[in-house]
Amino acid sequence: MTSGKSITRSAPSTVQATTISSSRLAVQTSGHGFTDLTSEAARFVDEVRARDGALTLFIRHTSASLTIQENADPSVLVDLATALSRLAPENAGWTHDTEGPDDMPAHVKTMLTGTSLQVPVLDGRLALGTWQAIYLIEHRRRPHRREVVLQFVGASR
Repeated sequence: MTSGKSITRSAPSTVQATTISSSRLAVQTSGHGFTDLTSEAARFVDEVRARDGALTLFIRHTSASLTIQENADPSVLVDLATALSRLAPENAGWTHDTEGPDDMPAHVKTMLTGTSLQVPVLDGRLALGTWQAIYLIEHRRRPHRREVVLQFVGASR
């Protein structure tokens, strides 16, 4: 059975991973919402003189998360926040509410969206698509200081 679709693949390239570089990124959020980390991630890749490999981003929190999403139309982020609020509303009768009514929904949203990302680095640049950006999602109402670990593993220039 053929679908009429064409699939092509570039030739494999191989590098020896000789570099592991790490950094911690402190991000002050202003409460619920998305913070674009793409330029900071790209700056880190440039500073460590990365050539080919992988950049891992890991957020050290359980009530904020990371995602890769569209960066062209801001209404996408509004709709995503709305969807997350519908999936884990504050008034769902959560048992865990020690830190307030927005805490348990924040944990659920983090579980749904994730705490780590891996982005390929090719020829010294993040291999993101045209409309993709890296975001930290703050799931709590009040501002927080969040820490994201950046780690490049691969070959350097």
